[in-house]
Amino acid sequence: MGQTIIEKILSSHCGRTAHAGEIVVARLDFIMGQDGTSPLAIRAFQEMDGQAVFDPDRAALVIDHSAPSPNEGVSALHKLMREFAREKGLHLFDIGEGVCHQLVPESGRVGPGSLVIGADSHTCTYGALNAFSTGVGSTDLAAGLISGQMWFKVPETFKFVCRGTLPPGVYAKDLILFLIGDVTADGVTYMSAEYTGGAVTALSMEGRFTMANMAIEMGAKAGLMEADDKTFAWLGQFTRRQFTPVSADPDARYAKIKEYDVSSLAPQVARPHRVDNVCPVDGVAGTPVQQAVLGTCTNGRLEDLRIAAGILAGRRVHRDVRLIVAPASRRIFLQAMREGIIQTLVESGAAVVTPGCGPCVGTHNGVPSDGENVISTANRNFKGRMGNSNAFIYLASPATVAASALTGQITDPREFVKQVTA
Repeated sequence: MGQTIIEKILSSHCGRTAHAGEIVVARLDFIMGQDGTSPLAIRAFQEMDGQAVFDPDRAALVIDHSAPSPNEGVSALHKLMREFAREKGLHLFDIGEGVCHQLVPESGRVGPGSLVIGADSHTCTYGALNAFSTGVGSTDLAAGLISGQMWFKVPETFKFVCRGTLPPGVYAKDLILFLIGDVTADGVTYMSAEYTGGAVTALSMEGRFTMANMAIEMGAKAGLMEADDKTFAWLGQFTRRQFTPVSADPDARYAKIKEYDVSSLAPQVARPHRVDNVCPVDGVAGTPVQQAVLGTCTNGRLEDLRIAAGILAGRRVHRDVRLIVAPASRRIFLQAMREGIIQTLVESGAAVVTPGCGPCVGTHNGVPSDGENVISTANRNFKGRMGNSNAFIYLASPATVAASALTGQITDPREFVKQVTA
């Protein structure tokens, strides 16, 4: 019987052929913890009487969720992480370096066929690189740091076949929101999502990261794609390591398969307070917004900033809107500066904050007020997600966020995109 991508990766890391439903103990290629979860993992490591990390070169800690620290309590946790990293010889990505899910791929340590765990639910992002990467709890992270292994129940696979060509003004974020709205927030629970089809292979690597990042929002354990020339060209910027791509067998067994023609897909928006509460932009057009957020581990990459800058160039953000921009990494921030993107965004009225997660998780850098509407490129719009349970979060693409920031209300970006490309 043939195997899916995730079955093959787990098989290669446990030393035997494994299929969905089986329990395996697998070797880990890389481990990551961020500042919202690492302090708990460090305490668990100590409670397990951990002495050393199995391989310091295959683990890293990232300070990104509250960076720089917004209060003394968080500062103490950051100090704990810095001291632990120094003592155990781990690499630490400190404040200003960026979001963990951009930094780990940029590190060149993860690629096709890799098996990665991270104490963050959006660790599934690296599936865009043909890696099985998944989020775990802090205790599991500690056990992985000690042993270099983790047990898994091999997931079944839900295959998404996306055919056609995305229309102008419609992006990877719109596609993944559409899929989540179609299958619901628990439609792929503990499965691996395999994204295939011409519409997926046509995506840039930035778009693929967006798709993989939000697999968890449909309940998936991972969001995987096959590797191709784009994958290796992107990786080639950061590493000379050799990775072996993994493809599903023609006779692989899937739990479900759904096919879509996305050629007529419209921009999509997820309404409060569920990511699967999705509708075409026309369904919420005209809704006033007081804050717009461009960034996060979903859409803070260079392509996303370029798209927004193209719409905002020569224009001013609406007087009633605060536009907050958080590049996904220092590297992206610098490149956006070199290209004049940051200048364009600032001249339009944007406030650019430290590369990191702050606005998305509601720790700082843009907590909304009671009753305010926020349109964001983030991946979650749960009640209280941005730090205020009395605010309302709408999720959309960078183009929709930029267009809405200009008009002061949720706006279809396609007219602006036409003007940019004319």
